[in-house]
Amino acid sequence: MKFPKQKIIKALLTLFTVVGVLILAFYSFRDSLLKQAIAKVTHKMNVEYNSTFSVKSASFEGLSGIKLTDVILAPKNADTLFHIHKIETSVNLSSLLIGDVQVGTLKMDNGYIQLVKKGKIRNFDAFLKKDPSDTDKNEKRKYATFAYRIISKLLNLVPTDMKLENLIFKIDDNGKKTSVAINKLVLNNKQLETSLHVQSKDFDQRWNIKGFADPRNKKADIRFFNLDTGAIRVPYLDERYNLQVSFDSIRLNVDNIEKDGSELHIDGYSSISNLKINHPKIASKDVVIKNARFDYRFLLGNDFISIDSTSTMQLNKIKVRPYVSYNTASDTVYTLKVDIPKMKAQDFIVSLPDGLFTHFQGMEATGNFDYKLDFKFNKNKPNALVFDSKLNKEDLRITKYGEADLNKLNGEFVYRAIIQNVMQRPVLVGNANPNYTPLDQISPYLRKCVLTTEDPSFFSHRGFINEAFKQSILKNIRTKKFSRGASTISMQLIKNVFLTREKTLSRKLEEILLVYILENNRIVSKERMLEVYFNIIEWGPNVYGIGEASHFYFQKSPSALNVDECLFLATIIPKPKKFMYQFNDQGNLKEYALKNQKFLKNLMFRRGLLIPEDTLGQLPVYISGNARSLIRIKAPDSTAVKNDSLAVDDEFDL
Repeated sequence: MKFPKQKIIKALLTLFTVVGVLILAFYSFRDSLLKQAIAKVTHKMNVEYNSTFSVKSASFEGLSGIKLTDVILAPKNADTLFHIHKIETSVNLSSLLIGDVQVGTLKMDNGYIQLVKKGKIRNFDAFLKKDPSDTDKNEKRKYATFAYRIISKLLNLVPTDMKLENLIFKIDDNGKKTSVAINKLVLNNKQLETSLHVQSKDFDQRWNIKGFADPRNKKADIRFFNLDTGAIRVPYLDERYNLQVSFDSIRLNVDNIEKDGSELHIDGYSSISNLKINHPKIASKDVVIKNARFDYRFLLGNDFISIDSTSTMQLNKIKVRPYVSYNTASDTVYTLKVDIPKMKAQDFIVSLPDGLFTHFQGMEATGNFDYKLDFKFNKNKPNALVFDSKLNKEDLRITKYGEADLNKLNGEFVYRAIIQNVMQRPVLVGNANPNYTPLDQISPYLRKCVLTTEDPSFFSHRGFINEAFKQSILKNIRTKKFSRGASTISMQLIKNVFLTREKTLSRKLEEILLVYILENNRIVSKERMLEVYFNIIEWGPNVYGIGEASHFYFQKSPSALNVDECLFLATIIPKPKKFMYQFNDQGNLKEYALKNQKFLKNLMFRRGLLIPEDTLGQLPVYISGNARSLIRIKAPDSTAVKNDSLAVDDEFDL
């Protein structure tokens, strides 16, 4: 079908006429429209956010440019959130006509943005509240769609050309102050360059950010480094969280953000060099990671968020393939999978972060290994928790030990406990010590009782009990804190002999690795491990080893202890310095302590560790040694009121 030429020309003239009229109308009324827009924002800030928004002057510059002066946003009854003296910007009119706001250029001069907290009042709280119209509570949020919409909106607000000068970003958290002065930030022809001046209580540095940024195509490659000598120090965290962090440089690359059907893909990588971290909960000294890189692929769907298994993490020479998923398709399911492909054992040792594994410094090994971890937690079916950890060895052998020489356990050595960073008196582990007791001279009842309470499968496991880990994880998830561990006797032995009692991530990681090496390289027999354990653990105030303990409590040798005395000694291992609170003012065990012993005894009967004849003719536990002086026993003529306020009524958690 053909249209006459005259009709086509007439239609085009009509179209151009309409567009011209619209443009003239826009120019005629645009100042009025701008004022209305500012008034609308002012009203919304006042009504919805209890804040005052003001603009001293507003005018158009050219076809799509807007110039604003003295733009202020100040929450009522709180400090001003920002005050910018001059803002010049432009928007893409073609995008604006379809409701998509894209900022073309942006210039900002002289001003500040500040986040202030005074007491419990923060000047940004009103802007954190959830908009009730944002989502329907009955409607399930589609993660990919929601994330892509937010990312697109944010990137559209990033101008393609930008110049910021003399702007200050400030944080004041109840006197903990940090400021970042943007002397210059320029984005021109997709090239980004900045000059920043960072100040806090403890340091003053100049930073630089350079690289490539293309917000319209959702790509970036940015490097972050220091203009001065030394590493970049991260402000605020040290004062607020006692966390000191520094690094030489960071690189962030975003290669692709794409929505394909119902899935959103975000691809890229990030890297950091000479990362240094110091926090009392991590380690007692600086932890240094020389080189780390994360090649990531984030996947989001209608009902899941994940780090895809094609992602890789590189820590020096250690390469890890992680898979992390949060899925709400039917139930709420958390999944973590870790895969370390086959690598040389020595490469693994030399790649461990400095300061995090101090006892491994100087260690040498031959052979290879690979490792896999599979963890899955269903929030609605917690007992179906999956925890599977597998390490496959290939001619793996330790040829040289580091600071922790595990062979030490096979010979005579001096043990010194460290409690609250204070080294205790020396205890000789060897026959030259008159209190040292070989395993065959310790009552078999005590061995059975302690193994029942501390580690029933000690002679069959290889340092760890997967089921114990599962139960520990479940309890920690329920209580939302680390309220229960999963220590075996092997782990307790390593912690006591080679490590400290400090509650740090470093100590726990070293404990796990040292236990694995001890148990899986047959360095020390199980019998020798148990013998050392009985002779070094704390059984009371300044009481170390079963030889001292049996005389301290019962004036007996370890071989002469009866069943009930062994039951008592086994129950005080978790809190040996509080043994006295199990006794009443008559010097007898309290009711809860008797119930605990009865429970333990019945458990041992069911497991075949005791027979009825073992308990015949048993008398109540009587403390006859020096320990009796620590029990608050009421004198026969005393009328003092009984006080059990310090009792520790703990039930067993077997």
